[in-house]
Amino acid sequence: MRRTALSFFALLALSPIARAASDAVIVTASRQPTRASEQLSDVSVLDRADIERLGGGSLASVLAQLPGVQITANGGLGKSTTLSIRGMESRHVLLLVDGVRYNSGTTAQPALEAIPLEIIDRIEVVRGPLSSLYGSEAGAGVIQVFTRQGKAGLQPNASVGLGSHRYEQIGAGLGFGEGAWSGLLQANRQRNKGFSSTNSKLSSYSPDDDGYAQSSVVGKLGYQINTDWRVQALALHNEGKNRLDESGLFVDPQAAPRNEVLSLTADGTLRPGWATSLRFARTEDESNVLRSRTASNIGTTSTVQRQLSWENRVQTGIGSLLLLAERIEQTVGKPGSAFAVDHRSINGLAAGLDGHAGPHSWQASLRHDTNSQFGSPSTGSLAYGYELAPQCRVGGSAGTYFLAPSFNQLYFPSFGNPNLQPERGRELELNLRWQQAGQEVKLTAFQNRVHNYIVNRTVSGAQQPVNIDEARIRGLTLGHQGVIDDWTLSSSLDWVDPRNVSSADINNGKWLPRRSKTAAKAAADRSWGAWSAGADVQAFGKRYDDDTNTASKRTPGFITADLRADWRFTPDWTLQARLNNLADKRYETIYGYNQPGRELYLSLRWAPR
Repeated sequence: MRRTALSFFALLALSPIARAASDAVIVTASRQPTRASEQLSDVSVLDRADIERLGGGSLASVLAQLPGVQITANGGLGKSTTLSIRGMESRHVLLLVDGVRYNSGTTAQPALEAIPLEIIDRIEVVRGPLSSLYGSEAGAGVIQVFTRQGKAGLQPNASVGLGSHRYEQIGAGLGFGEGAWSGLLQANRQRNKGFSSTNSKLSSYSPDDDGYAQSSVVGKLGYQINTDWRVQALALHNEGKNRLDESGLFVDPQAAPRNEVLSLTADGTLRPGWATSLRFARTEDESNVLRSRTASNIGTTSTVQRQLSWENRVQTGIGSLLLLAERIEQTVGKPGSAFAVDHRSINGLAAGLDGHAGPHSWQASLRHDTNSQFGSPSTGSLAYGYELAPQCRVGGSAGTYFLAPSFNQLYFPSFGNPNLQPERGRELELNLRWQQAGQEVKLTAFQNRVHNYIVNRTVSGAQQPVNIDEARIRGLTLGHQGVIDDWTLSSSLDWVDPRNVSSADINNGKWLPRRSKTAAKAAADRSWGAWSAGADVQAFGKRYDDDTNTASKRTPGFITADLRADWRFTPDWTLQARLNNLADKRYETIYGYNQPGRELYLSLRWAPR
């Protein structure tokens, strides 16, 4: 495997790569509308066409194809899924849905499995520390999902799908715009019989199929009050049923996840050059364990977050100035007795500046939070870019971040450690970007040093989170995107070294768990007439499942390949086929948890032009 993977990595490093570079307007990297070509952060943007082309059944499967991203999962569709950006953990990544925070308060992780692809219009992924704009949970980056929206006229759509493991999907929606009003209603239902999430390596192994079902609906309604002001309401609801693996006879563990987002936003212009946005939002994330062999697990674990934010964007002579004030409240609950502390509030103030003059570009931000549990941390970042030529720019950045421990890490029975301290980190980055004739090449080098890094340790025979003095993550990412003749090509090469560097710690020098040091990805798509077809290949090196790097807990590297084809047999109808894991590779991203073998999916989409 090692020799094959190294050859594959070398080939990718020399190959033309990725889809055509676009100059889309993005908002996540600086909380201000900015052209991608002017942005100093490392950003990926996926539009609706990309999402439909890449497919794969889940948000995580789409994100997995981006540079710098690694996915781990406790089984197949709907099972707990985490991601790593630049060698950091899932709890270091903030997930936003239309500007609303969507991370769980109990785990601090983004609920990727709760967002079906059919409701998504666009995705922005920003790599690097963004705590100076977004606060805690944004140490490794931010993923923002924009749901579909209505436009002038009527825009109906519908889709059905079938696939392996008795997969079924049906969805429909209607967007509209008339006068000052616009809106959208989109619904989706998917389910599958699944396969056994675990294997015989785990004591919880049970050979039954672990299926999943999910129903989702999103609604939007907007009103243009006048030329300067607009208000919009959003409601998103997901609920489902998940079969889990636990050892024991006559037990079929089940959980019923439910997620909600409610928001009301007002955008307007206070005066020429001064735009403002006021948002109130409420999110709820819960999992109700219906059956379990452990009676104490039965019941609902939940997080309710309330967010009130006021953003102002003011044009000045040295760039666009962002001024932000927000309040976040988190309330959590669990079966049985309550957490020792079940509520947290954060008041944040932030300022940012984006600007450019001639060959120079700059971005700076500073944020101060008042956290009811962990005091008053401040974070900041500074980035600079210089245009060596119209096609070439070099740059660098430095940023700090703060991450509060989650409620589970602090207080969960027989696991939590109330003495945990927040993580504080700083990242340095150097980058080179070349763009010409729709082609883009990016080379990024980074180093992240994290103090009080949290790892799970065996303490008195049980797992418990503890702080270690320092972790260091170094890495390189090479990517290139563009169109060559009729081909849209993409690939990336990542090398990351996530390591415990606490000199007094027993595991000093060991790899941090569940990350591969090497990852390579490549994709190619071609269209001709009503047809399009494509393929993608991903290769990952070995990883360890614990911070002691136990040889028996090592999961080997793997390579997978997927094929896809679309046939637009009328202007409004498209038939898509996707064959995942072509070689039926058996592999794990988490020790003892199975990943899908070869799978075939067919979908039919209707979207009148």
